[in-house]
Amino acid sequence: MNADSPTQPRWQRRKDARPSEITQAALQLFIQRGFAATKLDDVAKLAGVTKGTLYLYFPSKNDLFKAAIRETVLPSIQMAEQVVADSALSATELLRCLVEEWVRLIEESPANGLSKLVVAEAGNFPELAHFYLDEVVYRVRRVFGDILQRGIEASEFRPVNIEFTIKEIISPIILQTIWNHAFGPYRTERFDMREFTRFHLDILIRGIQS
Repeated sequence: MNADSPTQPRWQRRKDARPSEITQAALQLFIQRGFAATKLDDVAKLAGVTKGTLYLYFPSKNDLFKAAIRETVLPSIQMAEQVVADSALSATELLRCLVEEWVRLIEESPANGLSKLVVAEAGNFPELAHFYLDEVVYRVRRVFGDILQRGIEASEFRPVNIEFTIKEIISPIILQTIWNHAFGPYRTERFDMREFTRFHLDILIRGIQS
């Protein structure tokens, strides 16, 4: 049997696949149960490894959370940073493109529900709150800030308070994401997140255009 076959037991697969399997299992349980309620025994079991193997890669649950964020979320942020640095699109097109791609990733990523998790757990785990702010939130804000500054300098956007405008871009989507994750299973009406995003962007862009 091929050593990389997906049908093999996880414990028989090559060692370099194990950290990713562990972080994926951890993220799933963190989102389902919350950070505090997730036990490393359960993460190891879901990942198909022993608890000793888990500790070999991740000395603590905090380290495991950070690794899960870095593996799942940061590649998308790095890609957005590169797109903004290299793109010849107008600021308006770039803003629309990145926000719509962000929402697509929210819907399709295993990290869907992460916003709700972080908001719920931040008060009890300040180290993780600071980590998430530094590694995710502030970097995302800088991406949108760069787009807005470019638009202002090109006279696409009127001079606006960039800090407030970044919050206007992000906050409705984050709130709706949290709402969907918390109440989606119980509501009867259908909600189209991508259509909401287009509506949100139409209003926002008209408000800041020169």
